Amino acid sequence: MKVLIIDDNPAVRSTLNLILADEFDDITASGDPRIIPALLRNGDIDCVILDMNFNPNRLDGSEGLFWLERIKESPNAPAVVVITAFGEIGLAVEAMKLGAEDFVTKPWDNDELIEKLHKAIERNKKARIENAAVNNAVALQQREHDRQQMTLDEVKMQHIKDVIAQCDGNLSMAAERLNINRQTLYNLLKKS
Repeated sequence: MKVLIIDDNPAVRSTLNLILADEFDDITASGDPRIIPALLRNGDIDCVILDMNFNPNRLDGSEGLFWLERIKESPNAPAVVVITAFGEIGLAVEAMKLGAEDFVTKPWDNDELIEKLHKAIERNKKARIENAAVNNAVALQQREHDRQQMTLDEVKMQHIKDVIAQCDGNLSMAAERLNINRQTLYNLLKKS
């Protein structure tokens, strides 16, 4: 499992790295939240530990909330556990509303933090699986609706295209599967 630590304090990053080294396969840490989109691009991060404040003159958590929203907008968004030294219930509630799986205040209990990270990752994976299932069901329903609106010629052409795709574009093989000769297949494709 891969964890991304985003915290402006180098001591916090080093400490978290040491604590989590035995629990997770890969840990990346940075003090600059602007690199988050690049680090999430591959979709292989399981969890982000996100500090809520990056500017010592602004300790209201708004920066963390901004980056939390960006993370949760990404495809296959990872679990997010927000962490801050200035923990307030209102900030925690706002972070949860924006999709954070959990909230930790500094200083933290190591065992509790590790447990929260594992639970956050599991909840996130479960939610992603459920969302994928719902999205697939909606897509299937839409395709079926679209298919019911097609004319007979459109259904025939769609079937031909599906068979060609199944044959990886091999028209000779597709013609054989369709039980027509290759020239007939070419003629049908020209009409479409």
